[in-house]
Amino acid sequence: MRFMMLIHHDEAALTPAVQKGLVGEYGAFLAALAKADGASAGERLKPSSAATTVREQDGKLDVLDGPYADTKEQLGGYFFIEAASLDEAIAWAKRCPSVKYGSIEIRPVYNIQTDWKG
Repeated sequence: MRFMMLIHHDEAALTPAVQKGLVGEYGAFLAALAKADGASAGERLKPSSAATTVREQDGKLDVLDGPYADTKEQLGGYFFIEAASLDEAIAWAKRCPSVKYGSIEIRPVYNIQTDWKG
């Protein structure tokens, strides 16, 4: 089953020294995923200060500077994994280096070939 792991973290906690350390930790984490045939595409996002939010409300479009949610933790990146179950996906999330600085949201991804058949 395919899962998307959304990385939310406290941007203020990610000092340059912390980010430098995370690079090595992510290298090891992604190497472990690749060995388990669980690795897939992912991306790191620029800081939430670079975000723009577009929303329609009552027929009016608003374009706002900043992220969708004004919280301490912001979406910082994502990746996809292949896991046999939610428990296996949770185990990978626990190993993700960013879990120390925020949270990892796990979402199953629809399989269009099988999930949408009646």
